Amino acid sequence: MIILNNEKIRELEKKANDIRQSIIEMLVEAKSGHTAGALGMADVFTLFYFHILKHNPKDPSWEDRDRLVLSNGHICPVLYATMAHSGYFPLEELKTLRKFGTRLQGHPHREYLPYVETSSGPLGSGLSQAIGMAMADKIDSLTVSEKSRYIYCFMSDGELDEGNTWEAIMLAGKNRLNNLIAILDRNNIQIDGNTERVMPLEPLADKWRAFNWHVIEVGGHDFKALNQAVKEAQEIFEKPTIIIAHTIPGKGVKEFERDYKWHGISPNKEEAEMALKELRDRRPI
Repeated sequence: MIILNNEKIRELEKKANDIRQSIIEMLVEAKSGHTAGALGMADVFTLFYFHILKHNPKDPSWEDRDRLVLSNGHICPVLYATMAHSGYFPLEELKTLRKFGTRLQGHPHREYLPYVETSSGPLGSGLSQAIGMAMADKIDSLTVSEKSRYIYCFMSDGELDEGNTWEAIMLAGKNRLNNLIAILDRNNIQIDGNTERVMPLEPLADKWRAFNWHVIEVGGHDFKALNQAVKEAQEIFEKPTIIIAHTIPGKGVKEFERDYKWHGISPNKEEAEMALKELRDRRPI
C-alpha cells in the first residue's frame, strides 16, 4: 500500500468534501433518505475508492478486484456519490436517487446497478455475505494460484443489535479469514437514539477479540490513521480484522453533527442550502 503524503491527504480531503456536497444535493432532491451516516462515512469511502481499493471503474467486473460489501445499505448515498466521483457512472445520475425507475434505489440493488457487489437492506446480512466471498476465495486458492485481493465489509454499529451478525463474527473467527477486513462505523447513533441507550454495545472491542478477531480502533476522519489501520489489517495472517472507526454522524455540517434525528431524514431546501454553503466555504487545511 502506498503511504499517504500531505499532498495526497489534501487531495482526499477535497474529494471527501465534494462527495459530501453530492450527498446533500441527492438527498434534498429525493426528499427522503439517510443523512447522518452517509456524511459520517464520506472520509472512509473516499480513502478506499481513491487510495486503497483495487478496482477499475472502466471494467467494474474485473475478476481480480477487491470486493466491498456495504452491509448498512441505508447509507448508500455515500456509496453512490463516491462511485460517481470515481467514474462508474455520470454525476448527473445522482439526482435520480430514490426516483421511480432509477438504478439508485434507497438501498443498493445489484440487479439494477451491477457495479455494487451485493444487494442490501435488512441490517446484519452484509458480514455473512462478505464471509461467503472470503471463504470462496480461500477454497479457490486450493486449486488456483492464491489471490491477493481482500474482501472488505462496511458495517454500522446499530446493526450489531442483530443476532445473525454475531453468528457471522463467530464463523469468520473460527475459519481464520485473514482475507476479510470489516470496517465498523462507530458513530454511536441509530434511528431511535444513542446506541448505548437503545442496546449497549460496550465493551465492543473486547467482544470482537473474544470471537478471535484482530481489533484496531481509529478515528474515522483521520486519513493517515485509517490508512495505517488498513495496512496493519493486511499484515495479519492468522485471523480476520475489524477496524472500529469512530466517526461523527453528519460530519461536515455542524447543524447535523451528532444528532441522531438525522439518521433517517433528509434536509429540506433551506437546510440543504445551509449545509452546502458550509461545505463549499470549507477549505482543506
